[in-house]
Amino acid sequence: MDYSWLRAPAAQVAGTARTLLGWEISAGGVRIRLTEVEAYAGTGEDPASHAHRGPTPRTRVMFGPAGHAYTYFVFGVHWCLNIVCGGDGEAAAVLLRAGEVVDGSDIARKRRGEVADRDLARGPARLVVALGVTAEANGTSVIDGSGPLLLTPPERPVTPSEISAGPRVGVAAAHDVPWRFWVTGDPTVSSYRRHVPRRRNS
Repeated sequence: MDYSWLRAPAAQVAGTARTLLGWEISAGGVRIRLTEVEAYAGTGEDPASHAHRGPTPRTRVMFGPAGHAYTYFVFGVHWCLNIVCGGDGEAAAVLLRAGEVVDGSDIARKRRGEVADRDLARGPARLVVALGVTAEANGTSVIDGSGPLLLTPPERPVTPSEISAGPRVGVAAAHDVPWRFWVTGDPTVSSYRRHVPRRRNS
């Protein structure tokens, strides 16, 4: 099992994100094969990162150690799940954007409703709902089995020729950085929507 990404520096977060495609994340009786991820650095060079301006009570987990979960609430509605990477004190994380439910589809469907198989975990919020993840997962290990989540390598790694890259989704800054990676042609990959700033009423 190759866990070398746990030792990769934060500056190599894009490479780590690519590596995690095809890995499987399990929780609450559901196992999902990752088909889309998004990288965020916290090195002061990525204004789209929550950790861009340094640690806060919310983002402290992003500063290490690697292999832990970082969860956050977005738009007051949805939870999102990230895997922390980079060395201790170096903030970086990979957002889990979409995946294929490979085990526990009946459980996932109870949580998600009567949707097509491709839509069970198609999008970061849907993926979290399918897994049954809550805020309690924040800061827990996804490697050693001590937390509610377990991340395991694939039997067959995704090859570089199977990976596409493009701009990130839903971020106001650095949205054109091509740090969203997905398995080319996979039906569970979410649709791309460029961020559109909200207009203020004059």
